[in-house]
Amino acid sequence: MANSHIVDAWNKVKVLVESMDIDVHKNAGGNVSAGVRARRGLRELKKEAAALIKSMVEVEKNRKETE
Repeated sequence: MANSHIVDAWNKVKVLVESMDIDVHKNAGGNVSAGVRARRGLRELKKEAAALIKSMVEVEKNRKETE
């Protein structure tokens, strides 16, 4: 159960990165609006990555307690 939660969170992080790829390239070419979208995506990525880390630590902690 917990493993699937971690995998789901990881997949969400990967989707966020993939979705930002186009905007980062557009911003590098000078598109200001794409830069705004990319920065918004990076903020969301930071939140999702923190949640993933928290979940992973919690699962590892629970595994140690059950051993």
